[in-house]
Amino acid sequence: CDPQRIDALEEGVATEADVRKQFGEPEKIWDAPGGARTFEYSRQPAGHRNYMITIGADGRMSALRQVLTPENFAKVQPGMMMEDVRKMLGKPMKVTPYDLKREVVYDWRYLEPPNTSMLFSVVFNTDYRVLRTGSMPDPQAPENKVQ
Repeated sequence: CDPQRIDALEEGVATEADVRKQFGEPEKIWDAPGGARTFEYSRQPAGHRNYMITIGADGRMSALRQVLTPENFAKVQPGMMMEDVRKMLGKPMKVTPYDLKREVVYDWRYLEPPNTSMLFSVVFNTDYRVLRTGSMPDPQAPENKVQ
């Protein structure tokens, strides 16, 4: 369904109303530079994509991007704040607190080409700063389940 929605939107032409018609209400709206706003459309927990759609100050779509990519994962660095990671990757599939370790793990499901389901994890400390990251095969994916 998403490819058809994306095809219906043209950068610089589509309006905020067009975006909402195709994608519905955003999960979250983030302020962006110059009066723009970024609409977050999460496909988690079952999907493998999260979309960020930027609406410029002129009310037109200036960017539409799928953000769960190795390039974005590489930008997540120790010390970053959780909100900055969320603005970059969108809503996670799952949040797991580990009280005894004093850590919180955020997981995002994504596809590694051509179609391997993977998890990208970010471990935060109690101040919600990144401690470390990692990827692994998605244990819930049929091809990764132990028989």
